Amino acid sequence: MVSILLDDPLEKETWDVIVIGGGPSGCASASILAQRGWKVLILEKDHFPRYHVGESLIPYCWFPLKRIGILDKIKESNFTSKNSVQFVTPQGKASKPFYFFEHIEHDCAQTWQVSRSDFDQLLLDHAKQSGAVVKHGTTVHGLIREQGLVQGVEAKTEAGGRSHYRARITIDASGRSMLSAAGLGWRKQDPCLKKIAIWSYFKGAQRNEGLSAGATTIASLPQQGWFWYIPLADDNVSIGVVAERSYLFADSRNIEEIYMREIKRQPWIFSHTQSAERISDCQVTNDYSYRSEYCAADGLILTGDAFAFLDPMFSSGVFLALQSAVMAADAVDVALTKNELGGEQFQAYGQELCEGIERMRKLIYAFYTEGFSFAELLRTHPEVHGDLTDCLVGNLWKSFDSLFAAISEQCELPASLPHGRTPLHAVRR
Repeated sequence: MVSILLDDPLEKETWDVIVIGGGPSGCASASILAQRGWKVLILEKDHFPRYHVGESLIPYCWFPLKRIGILDKIKESNFTSKNSVQFVTPQGKASKPFYFFEHIEHDCAQTWQVSRSDFDQLLLDHAKQSGAVVKHGTTVHGLIREQGLVQGVEAKTEAGGRSHYRARITIDASGRSMLSAAGLGWRKQDPCLKKIAIWSYFKGAQRNEGLSAGATTIASLPQQGWFWYIPLADDNVSIGVVAERSYLFADSRNIEEIYMREIKRQPWIFSHTQSAERISDCQVTNDYSYRSEYCAADGLILTGDAFAFLDPMFSSGVFLALQSAVMAADAVDVALTKNELGGEQFQAYGQELCEGIERMRKLIYAFYTEGFSFAELLRTHPEVHGDLTDCLVGNLWKSFDSLFAAISEQCELPASLPHGRTPLHAVRR
């Protein structure tokens, strides 16, 4: 293929790695690979800072942030300190805050609630400082495929011009747009986790005091719905409701009406927002949980939301984006060093990542099962408290056989999805 644009010097270079997307997953993988000495180009459609939802970091985010070398910058920021989570019944009764340090004797026990515009900017700046080159205003719309191998991407500039960028390996970190998976027909919806989220932001909403001031609150609704309540910097709070479409749209199609109706139905959320000011319109997204059928092809690897996303019940989104990026970067580093770029090189990456995702997925299924109770689980099986906590904070790569055996006494857990594990020579076929 010959590019029709000749005035972009980045286009004339051959890169070791092209990363599609400058979000957390793209920047994390780009930082590691650039630090290893590889030539890395990040193609990002937006100009930063830009808005993104997903503000709550779980404790084990500490480890990938440490790995890419940005942890000190996060600590120096004004992000809200998060030391605990608490749960609220549909009747408005709040549990005692669960403090991470009661279970984890490690610095990761203190994490953060982040403004994603600021958080993502930090990560992008760090990727640049690590040696990656970033090109903004460039929308990737396809893969360059030659002789069964992905050899780069086709992109479009804001001015409407088209460019081709070539690389030995392409990392798809394009987020929920899932550029590769959508284009190749790999996107697979979770069969049961088909929820809708509606959210907005408030200023001056009520907060807990002391160590619990930055706690994430999960407030339940009838019909297996729930609210997130995430205190941010500058006295702002992110508040979102997640539930089935049939429940949310039972008597209205107006997003604003639905959102305010649900706030009034949750006594704790309602009372905490009475003195607050709404500072944004509602936003909505649906079909939260999905996975790509394959994790890789020849010359291509998927990471972050471009590979998989889970219902945000336990705030796993940014963690899985960062952790998958670290794992993908390590796999790409080995592939580049060996000059073996086939999709089979990434089989272990897909297998390991899916094992962690499946463990969190089982907990989410349990939460949404009518009649299931984590409190009852711990009352009858106190011995699984540690394993349950490990899973919720992101320590996913260990055995949870005892935990899931105990949960199975209360509800049926889903079989593992077959998607995402085995790479495919998709382009060759």
